[in-house]
Amino acid sequence: MNLNELKENEGATKARMRVGRGVGSGKGKTCGRGVKGQKSRRGVSINGFEGGQMPIHMRMPKRGFNKLNAKTHNWLNLSDLETAIAAGKLDVSKTIDEATLVANGVVRRAKDGIRILGRGELNSKVNLVVAGASAAAIAAIEAKGGSVTVTQAKKAAKEQ
Repeated sequence: MNLNELKENEGATKARMRVGRGVGSGKGKTCGRGVKGQKSRRGVSINGFEGGQMPIHMRMPKRGFNKLNAKTHNWLNLSDLETAIAAGKLDVSKTIDEATLVANGVVRRAKDGIRILGRGELNSKVNLVVAGASAAAIAAIEAKGGSVTVTQAKKAAKEQ
């Protein structure tokens, strides 16, 4: 087979519609755009325009707010932590931090920090240094004799 023998499979490509080539072609004169008006001309950009009526995207109610500098934490449940310890991925005799969790494949990436959540059971005494932890997770870890050091302090609530 040579380069000059290569060709598309039958039906793989479709020829473009040639417009403005006489009335006999079926797409002559107005080229299938109808007559007159903004849409018959080129460069039209009226997406969402409803003839002066309030457009649907403006009529629908808006809710919520996306904070621009919001932090996205990667979370880790106690059950996942216990599974990693049982599998031998983590050494409980040493302090476990975010870099250790990522390096040993417990979490894929740290994002803006790792947050420990309280779902599941923990059977080991662990010392953790993480960006955040729920109250239930801290209570469960401290009940087993471990400790949690939170690196990202929460903002104090405004007094009213």
